Amino acid sequence: FSGADLADGSCAHPTIPGKVSPLLPANHVTMAKGTGLVHTAPAHGMEDYSVASHHQLPTDCLVDESGYFTEAAGPELKNKNVLEEGNEAVIKMLQAAGSLLKEEKYVHSYPYDWRTKKPMIIRASKQWFVNTADVKAAAQDVLKKVKVIPTSAVNRMLEMLDRRTFWCISRQRCWGVP
Repeated sequence: FSGADLADGSCAHPTIPGKVSPLLPANHVTMAKGTGLVHTAPAHGMEDYSVASHHQLPTDCLVDESGYFTEAAGPELKNKNVLEEGNEAVIKMLQAAGSLLKEEKYVHSYPYDWRTKKPMIIRASKQWFVNTADVKAAAQDVLKKVKVIPTSAVNRMLEMLDRRTFWCISRQRCWGVP
């Protein structure tokens, strides 16, 4: 049967009794690299987040800033590193539930941190937004007080700030945003 035959269906969660997950179509899922059926982790990737937003699904993140499962992931996974013992724990949970069809080693194409050379986990985080006009005015006022060499650069920066329509002030990486 095709994926379209499953649209609007649902499935039982393999390790959380009573939890039902909807089967949803997504343009980024194809049969080119497998079955065309995948899990969705709305807090761990832009495509999954878009699908979840479109269908008003929650985007709860079960992984903390250090890469460990949170309490919300359940007592079997809490405080386990996602890429290490957490992965093994999930496999054991699926085996115990009789829900593991196949296990095989796979080298995943994780994004890697260019400084530490370690794999990174993409995860949603809480954001706050401010009035753009207020940020723009404050930034321009502060810039006028900064001694800039050459002085001609100040006008270019003020013009750039004036044209800026979106702002993201972020310190989510330990070294800040370049």
